[in-house]
Amino acid sequence: MSETLAPDQVSPLEKALQNKLILGLFLPLQEGAWSPSSAPRGTSWTYDYNARCALEAEKYGFDLAFGLGQWLGKGGYGGETNFREHELDPLISSAALAAQTEKLLLISTVHVLYGWHPVHLAKYGACIDHISGGRWGLNVVTGYKPSEYRMFGLEPIEHDLRYSMAAEFTEMMQVLWASEENVTMHGKHWSMRDAHVLPKPVRGRPVLVNAASSPAGLEYAAAYSDLIFITSPGGADPHQAVETLPAHNKKIKDLARARGREVRTVINPHVICRESEKEAWAAYHRILDNEDTVAADNFVAGFTGGDNKSWRGHSREQWVVGGNVHLVGTPEQIVEWFAKLHDAGCDGMQVNFFDYLPDLQLFGEQVVPLMHEAGLRKGNR
Repeated sequence: MSETLAPDQVSPLEKALQNKLILGLFLPLQEGAWSPSSAPRGTSWTYDYNARCALEAEKYGFDLAFGLGQWLGKGGYGGETNFREHELDPLISSAALAAQTEKLLLISTVHVLYGWHPVHLAKYGACIDHISGGRWGLNVVTGYKPSEYRMFGLEPIEHDLRYSMAAEFTEMMQVLWASEENVTMHGKHWSMRDAHVLPKPVRGRPVLVNAASSPAGLEYAAAYSDLIFITSPGGADPHQAVETLPAHNKKIKDLARARGREVRTVINPHVICRESEKEAWAAYHRILDNEDTVAADNFVAGFTGGDNKSWRGHSREQWVVGGNVHLVGTPEQIVEWFAKLHDAGCDGMQVNFFDYLPDLQLFGEQVVPLMHEAGLRKGNR
């Protein structure tokens, strides 16, 4: 596929950056998506459902699609819903979606410290990038849950050391992607002798992403990432988010510019959009009214019990609804909030929904055109 590309063809990331606001879809690869609730919905973790979501997003002009990675035991987070017990692997899912989509940038989450070697991921990633015609990106995750490390027979790794290891891992991948010769490198954590990767990525290096809030995580983003998935220091209330995000975004971008680089920040709104504001808030409260209490308790404890620095400003109620910022209202109100988040320094929206396909269709038909009218998006859908 890569041989058919013109050398001057605009990359998916470059095309996304032509818009005032990048638009991404947070795929529901995991059972229950973001909300430990039994409120009625058709959202499914299955591949066919996720493929339909990706194709709908592509139809409506989304720039990218992304799914999280997790490693949970039997029953997931428990409760009557067995929240997140099933989940598709994001790397394998991206490979499948690469063959079904044509325009979306497909970003795979990989916990690089769970037994991976840089040669493995450099090879697999380059293959997916080749299959997709240069539309693959990697979300580098270090992991923080002791239970996940122990699933692989590993002991948890200290927070800042994880990012030092991720930096070495990334450096080695980049050398492998760039080198036309065999590569020998000896690092503190990985070594390789006469290593070589073919095919090469279509455009030299795939898009690199990470999610972080800690100083070590932000330094990693400043050094390597093209996009960083951020969280609101003010929690999920959008009024508080737009107050706290400007300083947070500025800090991240200043770190990258000090290294002579540019990094774009992308935040994750849970969009609950309806024809009327009353209907939207009714849908919001329906999620809370049907909370799976056991699953919600375990879900919150799983994120707040580790040493990660993200999501600390969120209340338990906000965790049940899910997503990093809650945008509830009419199509016009959603777009107004997008504009305010952009003014607060966010370069992109990575949206998620509760009932994915119908919510995505409403979003595509009613919100996306208003984004164009507001100057947040350009060109044809």
